[in-house]
Amino acid sequence: MSLNRSEKQAVIDEVTGLAAKAQTLVMAEYRGITVADMTRLRSQARDKGVTLSVLKNTLARRAVAGSAFEVVSDQMTGPLIYGFSTDAVAAAKVVSDFAKTNDKLVIRGGAFGGKTLDVNGVKQLANIPSKEVLLAQVCGLLMSPMSRTAVVLGALAAKKGGGAAEAPAAA
Repeated sequence: MSLNRSEKQAVIDEVTGLAAKAQTLVMAEYRGITVADMTRLRSQARDKGVTLSVLKNTLARRAVAGSAFEVVSDQMTGPLIYGFSTDAVAAAKVVSDFAKTNDKLVIRGGAFGGKTLDVNGVKQLANIPSKEVLLAQVCGLLMSPMSRTAVVLGALAAKKGGGAAEAPAAA
């Protein structure tokens, strides 16, 4: 079903808005995926805050023109699903994890920070831990020296306290 001019402009405006807010764009070829699998992928994406869209490539090229994702406009060919996310790794993680379980979804590339990502770049981006995990790791690193110092001081205090208690008992 073809879109009239105003409907096309509405799609372009919507995708331009997504691109303006997003940090990452991931493109994947979805040829041969069943409706049930596509529904499951969309559900997983929604849970992670990723917007997945199946767009005509010409409309997608027009929508990303002038944005940081314009660098991948030459790769927009074939039946593609576009994943936009405000989280730097969410789109890559959702698409990459789904591609591991479904061989019909083929990652084609993406963009992050105005740079083109190939298939390996998208997979590497997907392997980066989430923001919450990274913050927990930093917190653990900051707490480690303090907790070690507390353990050593506690052991030293127990040793001195234990030694002082034994000395009067012997006298």
